[in-house]
Amino acid sequence: MTNIFQGSISMSDLILPLSLIIGGLAFGLIIEMLVLKKLRGFFEKLHWVETNKLISNLRGMVILWFLLGGVFSAAVSLPLDKKIDRLVGALLIILFVGSITIVLSRFSTGFFNFYTKRTNGAVPTVSIFKHIIKLTIFIIGILIILQVLGIPITPIITALGVGGIAVALALQETLSNMFAGIQIIAAKQIKPGDYIKLSGNESGYVQDITWRNTTIKTLPNNIIIIPNSKMATTIVTNFYQPDTGMAVLVQVGVSYESDLKKVEKVTMEVGKEVMKEVQGGVPEFDPFTRYHTFNDFSINFTVILRAKEFVDKYLVTHEFIKRLHERYKKEGIVIPFPIRTVYMPDKKA
Repeated sequence: MTNIFQGSISMSDLILPLSLIIGGLAFGLIIEMLVLKKLRGFFEKLHWVETNKLISNLRGMVILWFLLGGVFSAAVSLPLDKKIDRLVGALLIILFVGSITIVLSRFSTGFFNFYTKRTNGAVPTVSIFKHIIKLTIFIIGILIILQVLGIPITPIITALGVGGIAVALALQETLSNMFAGIQIIAAKQIKPGDYIKLSGNESGYVQDITWRNTTIKTLPNNIIIIPNSKMATTIVTNFYQPDTGMAVLVQVGVSYESDLKKVEKVTMEVGKEVMKEVQGGVPEFDPFTRYHTFNDFSINFTVILRAKEFVDKYLVTHEFIKRLHERYKKEGIVIPFPIRTVYMPDKKA
């Protein structure tokens, strides 16, 4: 006891410090259970779900802060040895500033998510921004702790600046991917949720853009991971730019004996029916046809339909072909089989 305290103390001298610690813990529990619970209930009634999530970030931290306050008050009330007093003070500062840093990082990323949803995609929700925000806040928190503890941060910053050159050379590929990711996001040509196709024929929905790579989820439910540096230099077709709607082209061929005006009329009736009745079709769009080829056994034309987004084209095409085939049968319009005439010259012995 004499190594920790200045002089001797009795058990009665410990009653007040222990009471302060227990009181801080109890008060923190009360605030956690009552105040935060009421705030969450209040925002739930207003249907402010994202704000409610931000308040949930304080869970457990309020108890810690009041407990630290109780420990600090207890340390002040006790005649601690100077070294022990400095050690306790340093630990309290580290715990308090560290917890504040954690809460601020949670709040910043939560607010970032809230803001991106409110802007309807004007700012993309990507992991790289969240990682940068968190890293910045943690660096500031560490620097504040060092400054409060009396450790000069100027030499540290200088050393980091000099060492940063060596680190940049060692992490050249990583930094290249990070800056490429920032470039992709800043250009706003690709964002999470877009359906894209790469020059190597890989295609799918963009899931996320992290500090190192871009992840794409394919229609068969697989994940493609592409380094950002390669993503920034490859040729990309974005089916969601400038909007999600897209033309659906269906190739059809009819026999040479067909009445082309009737074929066009019947085909357009089926196309309009599909646009209005099939999920993913665009009801206000008027389909049209364009004849383009005198083929060996048929006259070919293209039917232009429209889908709301890329994956809708499969159902639209499916229903159109099925209904068009049925309607052609009723109207007596023939879709010919491939025909090839073979001439066999007579060979005289």
